[in-house]
Formats: sequence, structure tokens, C-alpha cells
Amino acid sequence: MLVIEDDVDVREAIGRLLTATGHEVRLCATALDGLREIAAREPDVVVLDLGLPDLDGAAVLSRIRLTSQVPIVVATAREAESEMIRLLRAGADDYVVKPYSAEQIEARIAAMLRRGRGTTAAGLVVGGLALDPQARTASLDGVPLQLSRLEFDLLAYLMERAGTVVSRQQLLGEVWPESRSLETVDVHVTWLRRKLGERAAQPRYLHTVRGVGIRLSPPGR
Repeated sequence: MLVIEDDVDVREAIGRLLTATGHEVRLCATALDGLREIAAREPDVVVLDLGLPDLDGAAVLSRIRLTSQVPIVVATAREAESEMIRLLRAGADDYVVKPYSAEQIEARIAAMLRRGRGTTAAGLVVGGLALDPQARTASLDGVPLQLSRLEFDLLAYLMERAGTVVSRQQLLGEVWPESRSLETVDVHVTWLRRKLGERAAQPRYLHTVRGVGIRLSPPGR
């Protein structure tokens, strides 16, 4: 995630919450620093303020759209409907008017990541992982995965929420509602890791966020 916001209190509040929910966050106070960050390593989502000290955020949006289709959430004090329409047409994916909470920004980002995950006619795609919920088949880099029913359900649940941290309690309640043991989650996550050819110490897709939960993300994210 990249947050381009000149207000230090707002910038750090968003950064703290996104970090706590398992995202890797970069913070910039100026437009030029933000553009350099995007050029160096494109983020999953950009949170963009419009009232920046060196360049108006609308101009930053236009520059980003020349080279990238990264999702952009405009977060600004400008509440005129005409401005909102103009920027959405110029390439913004969402528009939030101040004052807003860091929780609201995080929720919008999570929704955007779910909408923006890769899909095919057959189902879900995240990196080299492909899953067809109807046929209940999954593959990794084109090689079929032999998954148990619960392993498949776990993988499907995480892929549907790719990029978002899911708590163990959430998994227990929604994937294994008949069980009351968090150890059930831990065991099946371990088994799924093995099927994906990874270990907790060297994750490719399944990232443990200590004290929070599990995030499924493509390699390099």
C-alpha cells in the first residue's frame, strides 16, 4: 500500500491501521515522493490526498494513469460532486471525503482488493493459484492440487479475500462451524502450506500476520 498524504497525523493513523491489519505500507508526504515510490515498486493500492504541497493530487492521478492501472482511492476534503465525478472519470477507483476514519479507508481498500483480484470464467486466480469453486478443482502453476474437502474450502475462502488478513476465529466460524478448536485451523493451514510447497518460515502465498491471522497474497506482495 502507498499513502500519499501531507497531514502527518492522518498519514500516520492510516499507516498504523493498515500495518496492523497485515498490509505492507509506504508513506509519502509529497506528490513527487509518491510518484517516485510508484515508479520504484508499484503498490497494490494508492491512497491519494489532493491537497499536496508540491503538486495537486488531480495532476498526480493523471500522471499515475499514464503508466499504471493501480487502484487509487482519492481521500480529500473536497466534497463537491463535480470534483468527485471529474476525478472518477479521470481514473480514480474510489473517492472518500474528509473527515473520515482510518477504519473506513481500510474497509474500502479491503473491498477494492477483493473486487480487483484476478478472475477467469472458471473461478479465482491469485498469482499462480487457480481455483474453480463449481468444479472444486485447484491448481498451482498449472499443476493440479490434490486437496481434501477442508483444504479446498480453506483455500477458496482465503482466495476470495486475497490481500486481506483473516483471523483464526473467522476461519473457525466460517470454514469449520462444527468445530470449536483453533488447532483445527492451525493444522489445516499447515497441511495447505505443504500442498503449496511452502513453509511458514518461507511463505509464498500464505503469510502469517502475528497476533492477527493469515493473509493469502501472490509471491512478491
